[in-house]
Formats: sequence, structure tokens, C-alpha cells
Amino acid sequence: MRQPSVVRGSVRPFGLLLLVAALLMAIFMLAGPVTDQAAAKGKKAPRVTIRTTEYGIPRILADNWRGLGYGYGFAIAKEQLCTLADTYVTVRGERSRFFGGAAESPDGYTNLQSDFYWKRVRAEGTVKKLLAKKPPHGPKPQIKQAMKGYVAGYNTYLKRTGKAKLPDPRCRGKNWVRPITLSDAFHRFYQLLALASSQPSMDGIVEAQPPVSGASAESSAGQAPRASASDFEDMDPFVGGLGSNAIGLGSQGTASGKGLLLGNPHFPWYGSERFFQSQLTIPGKVNVSGASLLGVPLELIGHTRNLAWSHTVSTARRFLVFEEKLVPGKPTTYVIDGQEKEMKATTVKVKDKDGPDQSRTLYATEHGMMVNSIQGTPLFEWTNQRGYSLYDVNAQNFRMLNHFFDVNRAQSTPALLKILKKYQGIPWVNTIASDSKGRALYADIGAVPNASDERVAECNTGIGAISWPSARLAVFDGSRGECGMSAKVKGAAAPGILPANAHPYQQRRDYVENSNDSYWLTNVKKPLEGFDRIIGEERIPQTERTRLGHKMVNEVLGTGKFNLAKLKALEFNDRVGSAEILAGPLVAYCTASPDMMGSSGVVDVRAACTALANWDKRNTLDSRGALLFQKFVEKAFTSAQPVYSEPFLHTDPIGSPSGLNTANPDVARALADAVTDLNGQGIPLDARLGDHQYVVRNGVKIPIHGGEFEPYGAFNAVTGPWVDGKGITDIVHGSSFIIAADLRGKKCPKVSTILTYSQSENPRSKHYADQTRLFSKKGWVNDRFCPAQQKKSPRLKVKKFGGGAKAARRGW
Repeated sequence: MRQPSVVRGSVRPFGLLLLVAALLMAIFMLAGPVTDQAAAKGKKAPRVTIRTTEYGIPRILADNWRGLGYGYGFAIAKEQLCTLADTYVTVRGERSRFFGGAAESPDGYTNLQSDFYWKRVRAEGTVKKLLAKKPPHGPKPQIKQAMKGYVAGYNTYLKRTGKAKLPDPRCRGKNWVRPITLSDAFHRFYQLLALASSQPSMDGIVEAQPPVSGASAESSAGQAPRASASDFEDMDPFVGGLGSNAIGLGSQGTASGKGLLLGNPHFPWYGSERFFQSQLTIPGKVNVSGASLLGVPLELIGHTRNLAWSHTVSTARRFLVFEEKLVPGKPTTYVIDGQEKEMKATTVKVKDKDGPDQSRTLYATEHGMMVNSIQGTPLFEWTNQRGYSLYDVNAQNFRMLNHFFDVNRAQSTPALLKILKKYQGIPWVNTIASDSKGRALYADIGAVPNASDERVAECNTGIGAISWPSARLAVFDGSRGECGMSAKVKGAAAPGILPANAHPYQQRRDYVENSNDSYWLTNVKKPLEGFDRIIGEERIPQTERTRLGHKMVNEVLGTGKFNLAKLKALEFNDRVGSAEILAGPLVAYCTASPDMMGSSGVVDVRAACTALANWDKRNTLDSRGALLFQKFVEKAFTSAQPVYSEPFLHTDPIGSPSGLNTANPDVARALADAVTDLNGQGIPLDARLGDHQYVVRNGVKIPIHGGEFEPYGAFNAVTGPWVDGKGITDIVHGSSFIIAADLRGKKCPKVSTILTYSQSENPRSKHYADQTRLFSKKGWVNDRFCPAQQKKSPRLKVKKFGGGAKAARRGW
């Protein structure tokens, strides 16, 4: 807002007072709640400048943490207010009130189930208690200040724009859009913490109820439920199917002798788990650029001047189950070391727009919340003799906030490693990093239950005898105090978790790589072994994506070294792991056997042989045959028999297993059925991928390269539902915030990024599809880390709050 100039002697005293008052009011209007709070405390308003460079990336400069949060809150609300507002409805436990209890919530449960879960968190004051703790267990004061600013910035955007005039039609004028509170903002953090622990079993938590009088004969007999390994085969080792790739390169692997990093988290393309790009700067205190999940004013993946890091979803289990011994006739009374204890009962009420208000009492032991199923496995019945509670290692983990706060200021992998060990705040991911000294780091150090192999052997019981070998789900004996999680082990950052020295990590000068397999094969020359099984498996077959990642890195290192261009090319070469192993043998097989038995009879597969023989074994937009092979893999790997003919050898984890098992009739059936499917839908067997894999933005098709996760094994992983006759018409998951960083210790590190789905979900935004179009063309965004770079942005927009940024006169 431009202010009129004041010439000395040109106004009378009364007019001058009015003008000064007007100026002060204008500043107040610009600063919003931030200025109001500061004035109330007799402090100067924080000065905030937002430089928005091309593709809608805000570069936020502030004088203090509150101002930094304010700028972030305003900037993200401008692009993502509707998605954020919907997320805050979730963590308030109000989805049923606005959308109906029977409707599906964003996390896949009913709104009523989601509301019961969140009303309980609120009623028990879980987040409030965490905020009351002193660091490191509670947030640092700077984080609290930043969050106050974030809330104020978000609310200022909403107030200025007006609910009825929001640019995003998805929530314009909706009664569920309203200002947020500090409590709402911190409950969003808690939501992210629980993604890999309690939330995947949300339905089992809210549906767990004590048995009615006269329970089943099985209960009266006191027998544990019968279970087999197959009951747990669908238990997701990751977080709702989330995944990622990351490569850290050290001095021995780079032409410069400095560090390089490639990070590509595979996350949803819609909803609250999207990333949002930004840069956060307080001169002399923090300068970090990257991306974070919506509602988090800290960079979760990104870079400082000398350090770059990314994350991949870890295989470590973040929860375990306790089998509770109950007092006969008292199903809410449990026993520990012979002493009876009453369960904590919390009654919550939920308003439902489609029916009467709902009320439910939920229960917990000192071990955790009572459950009747784990990730959909319904073997945890609450009977008169026993019940089951879920121990969530992240239930008290606000250490995460302090972890990322410190990482946002770190400048080296040793500093990052120190932070990892100090807080153990990482909730469900590995960390991969590199620095300007040429050190590459891999670490799976974070919050993991204190369930060492020794403790599992001593405490596992009941269903755990089946679930632990098959799914690494421990079921501890809750009646024994020694099996509890209240004690703090020496070297652990908090009670109930494994000590930091029990977690795997390594710093190297060549490379580290992870694509969601365990820590074991982070580097093919130096496998990590001897760690507790709750963290991951060792000496087991690796996924096709992991094998391809190591293969590509070592191909380059075998003939030369990496530079930034080679690293970026590796991300977008669109190679397919399974194709490089199986496509050749499959062509030979179908050439020798042109008639194959499918589910509906004999199928002539000669045209498929030709299509696959001509396929480039990649998933570029112009690749022909990729859809056919992807369909084949999808069907073949459902077989109970091996698809590979040569077995896995832990001494050759990249080269094995291999070969095509033509003795398995499901292999022929898979190809025949893939041909039948495509022919029946009118899709050519040699269809161009870009014609059948795309997203639609405002009526325009944007073709998307890349392919499925496992077992297909595309390094550039994208996925979406198949629409008969069309193909994959909407990518819903996969490559998201991709970062390629060249760290040479210079003031302005050379970093390229791409946010595949763009900054905004608002179809009216200029940044609804701009980066998606760029991703389609395999383009990159140059990160404008330094002020001089930002000022050269062809679409630079500058917005100031608090009377203009003082820091702007210090080099900005």
C-alpha cells in the first residue's frame, strides 16, 4: 500500500494528527493480528517481507520468529486455504457436523470414526499437555512464537479476503471455513505424528468397546484367538502406501568433491499430505529453502547454504500392541503385577448433520488406547478375559518440532546427526543428507518403540507369536510391569523408545541410497547389520525400485562421477526396475509360445511380443509398450508361485532374484490377460504412454511420465486409478517435491526443484498447474536462494507487513 508523502509545513497540526492516525491505521491493517499482539505488549511489530518468485514460491523474510510464521501463514493460506480449512475441521473432530457422519473422511474412515478419535484427543488434553512440557519434550519458545504468527497470518488472509469472496470455489462461503486457533495449528502437528502409529488403526480404536454381559463361549473358555501368518500379510509396512527415493553423494562420488543430494518423496497429489514450497529467513538466525507438509511452518525437506536433506518412509514399526489381562466380570479393569487398575474412560460427543448427536466412551490402559483391530486385522477381540491396547511411540513426540527447527539451521551432516541423536524426534522416516564438505549421511534414528529383539523374546505373547515373525508386530504381555514402556533406557531421548545408539546410520564419502527398503542395503559395499528387527529386516530381497536406484548410482560411479546434471538426468530417465530384469526373458518366452492360456482361454500374444520387443523399457511420454508391461507385472506378481526363476542371494542383492519362471502358469496367464484387457478396452498394445497417463487441469490434459511402485519398480513413481478404455486419467500419488542440490559452500548453492502437482489446489490459481506442465516436460525450477537471484525473477511479487521490512535494508 503506497503512502502519501508528507512535506514539512504543508499540513496543519490537526491535519497532521489525522494523517499520522491514518498512517498508523494503515500499518495496523497491513500487520493484522501480529501488530495488535505486539502493541499490546509494548513491542515493535515484526517486519515481514514476502518475495514470491515464479511458480508461486514465497521467500519469507522477517525480523523475528513470530513474523516468520505470520508470513508463512499468509502465503500458504493464499494458495491452500480450502485444503487447510478442511484439515482443521478434521482435527477439531467436526467432520460429521459439516459433512455427515457416514461420509468418508480424507483418511479413509467414516467422518464419525474420525471425529470420535479427534474429540478424544481434545477431551484428554493431549496436545495441551505436550505444549506445557519444557524442551526438548515440548516445543522451544521460538516455535511457539512462529506458530502464533502462523495462526495470525492465516486468519489475516481469511479476514481480508472474506469467506464469501475466497478465490477457491471449493470452500467459498462454506460454513466450515473459519479462523483457526493456536490449538488447531498444533493439533495438525499431532495429526502428522500419528500417521504411522495410531491413525492407521483409527477404526479399531474408536470401535473398541467392552464386551456385553454373556460374552462368547470362546471368551468364557479364555482361549486366545486363532491366527495365522496370512492374517497379517496385508499389514502395510509403510504409512498408507507412502514411499520415497533419496540419494546422498559424497566427495568420492562427485566431480566437485563436494556434496550432492537427490530427494523425491512419493506422497499424495491431493489433500493435507501435499507439500508446499517456501523459503524462511531471519537474518543471522535461519535461512532455509524447501518444502513442508501443509500447515507446518518449518521446512521438512530442503537445504541451507551447506546442507541438503530429504526423507524416505522407514520400515521401522512405530507401535506395538499390549495384551491386557482383565479381571473376570470387570472388562474395564486390568492387572499389572497382580494389582488391579481401572482403565481410563473418556466420553465424547459428536454432532452429526445427518442424524442425532453421537456419544461414545473410549478406553485406555497405561500402555495405550484400547483397540479391536490393527490396520484392519480383526483379531484383537475385547473379551471378558483379555483386551488389547495400542502403544503409540509418537503419542508424546513433540520432540519432532525441535528436531526440524534445529535442522533448518544446520550446516553439516555431523550437525544433523547430532540433532537426530539428541531428539530422536523423527516420527516415521529415514534421513538422507549431504553437505558442502562432501559427506553423505543415511540414518534411521528416531522414535521407535523399546522393543529390542531381547524384549520381544521375553515379552511377546498370544497373537504376537504369529504377528511378529510375519509382520514384525509385537504383542507384549501387559500384565507384567517389566514389559511396559514407562522406563527410560540409557541413551534414549524419552521413555519407551530405543536408545539412539541402537539405530542404524552411516556417513560415507561415496554414496547412500534408500527407496523404502530397510537400512540394510543403504550402500552395496557396506550393508548395515545387527540391529533390532523392529527397525527392519536384513538379508532379504530388495524391491525393484531399490535395486534400480543402486544400479543407476553405481553405473555412473563405475565410469566417472556425478555432477548436478547427471543427478537430475537419473531422476527423469524413467527407467523401470522390473523391465530391466524381466522384459527380455518375457519377449523370448512369448516368441517361443505365441499362444498362451489366459483366464478366459487361449490368447494369441504375438502382437504383444512385438510391442514389448520394441519398447524402450522406460516410462517416458513417448514410450510404447509400457502400459502393457505394467499390466503384466500387476497380474503376474499376484501369483503364489515365484515369478523369478533364480532365487535371491544376499551376497548379490542387486542382481538377484532374476530370470523369468516360465514353469509358473500364472506368468503366461498374466500376459494373456493383459493382452485381453487392453484389446477389450480398445487400447493398442503399443499405446503411447502419454496418451493414456495424464491429469486434467481446467479441462486440459497434461501427460505424466513415470510408472507404478512395486513390483513394477519405476524410480520416478506415479500411480492412479485405471479407467477402462482410457488408462490412468488422474495421478493421485507419487513423485512430489523433487530436489536436486549441489552444495559447494558458496553463498548461493545451486539447487533445482520441481513440485509435480504445483503449489495450489485452487483451480482459479495461477499456480494450479504451472509446475505440473513443467514436470510433464521434465523441466526444473532453479531455486532462488539468494536475494539477488530473487530480484531477477521474471514474475517477482513483493508484499510487506508491519511497515516494511527493516531487514530489507540489510541486503534484502
